Amino acid sequence: MARHRKKRRTHVGAQNGPNNSVKANSSASRAPKSMVIRIGAGEVGPSVSQLVQDVRTVMEPDTAIRLKERKSNRLRDYTTMAGPLGVSHLLLFSRSSTGNTNMRLAITPHGPTLHFRVEKYSLSKDVQKSLKHPKASKKDYLTPPLLVMNNFTSPASSNGSEPAVPKHLESLTTTIFQSLFPPISPQSTPLASIRRVLLLDRELPGPSSNTTSGDSGAYTINFRHYAITTKRTGLSRGIRKINAAERLNLDRKRKGGIPNLGRLDDVADYLLDPAAAGGFTSGSESEIETDAEVEVLENNARKVLNKKQMSALRSNNEKVHKPGIPDVHRMAVKLVEIGPRMKLRMTKVEEDVCGGKVMWHEYINKSKEEIQAMEMIWDKRRSEKAERKRVQKENVERKRKEKGGKEKEGESKEDVDQLDDEDWDDEDFDNEDEMEIDGGEQGVAVD
Repeated sequence: MARHRKKRRTHVGAQNGPNNSVKANSSASRAPKSMVIRIGAGEVGPSVSQLVQDVRTVMEPDTAIRLKERKSNRLRDYTTMAGPLGVSHLLLFSRSSTGNTNMRLAITPHGPTLHFRVEKYSLSKDVQKSLKHPKASKKDYLTPPLLVMNNFTSPASSNGSEPAVPKHLESLTTTIFQSLFPPISPQSTPLASIRRVLLLDRELPGPSSNTTSGDSGAYTINFRHYAITTKRTGLSRGIRKINAAERLNLDRKRKGGIPNLGRLDDVADYLLDPAAAGGFTSGSESEIETDAEVEVLENNARKVLNKKQMSALRSNNEKVHKPGIPDVHRMAVKLVEIGPRMKLRMTKVEEDVCGGKVMWHEYINKSKEEIQAMEMIWDKRRSEKAERKRVQKENVERKRKEKGGKEKEGESKEDVDQLDDEDWDDEDFDNEDEMEIDGGEQGVAVD
């Protein structure tokens, strides 16, 4: 009699099991997650669509890399699902009627939102075509990139003029970009896991800026994405080639494998002249690169040892190594750009998610009286919104009680639902329309 097959692929280690519900609330689930979205998926064009896909690769692995937008999707659809999915940041790309490409960086669920105009951009494929030796590896995208920010705090001006962006908004912008990726601990993060660098370089306005064109007060950020490559220094090219071939376990017939030293009398002939084994050298390869070298103590992270284990380890090291000479080697670090490139110009800062009070605008400046008037208008809107929510909540509770009483009297559930729909106040529909108007030009209801 044949043995009964046990189902193991779908019943063992299911991701939606009860045990994994506890893991969803762990510290790993609180890591920042992002969604890169095209607003108006059929209107942005193929270039902006490819730019969105390139930015998704930059934000890997904590992003929705296979997100599919539809023409019918609205911004409220994404903000509603951001909470259940644990999404903390939204990067929204759109194209205006005049042809300008815009990017919005919003923090869910209560904002703020940074508005940028993409003045220039280059796709990843164009950047890699311009390089002589492009780098592409899937292992580089298994961990988040290292965020490097430069010139985000503008120095105090000598002539006493006010900066283009207030100081508190500069610190807010810095905090928002820092929250895009999980923080790195130098004590616990292994160096081998850092494979990419995201560089955000702000262009500070100099004294030679053109004040007539308005560029002196611009808040411009250059967006660059690099891959980190390392190479052992202090060794000849022959030894580096043998070590690399042994580490990758390549075949001798394959290009880049271990060279054939059968025709040589001594291995020193190959180390002194790699061309003797069929290789070639050049003047640039024989030179030692000393412009970007670092000293590395260990490649892998060690387990924390107690006092007894540490004393035993020190005694063993004193027997093997000479005292006072650490076991270090020098590594040359090089950055290879993998794209994309963007030049972002901040135009507006809003208080909520793509809506709400404008905290700063590049082209519109208001006086103190106008700001106070706007504050009064926003306070009135908040109070009216809170009153609408209270009235709607009371209406829902009242209709639930009426529905429960009618079900007790014996009416069918379909009649109660039909009566519930007919008795819905017209005021509730008017309130719903007002909530959509409060969302701004996107037509989003702000909860």
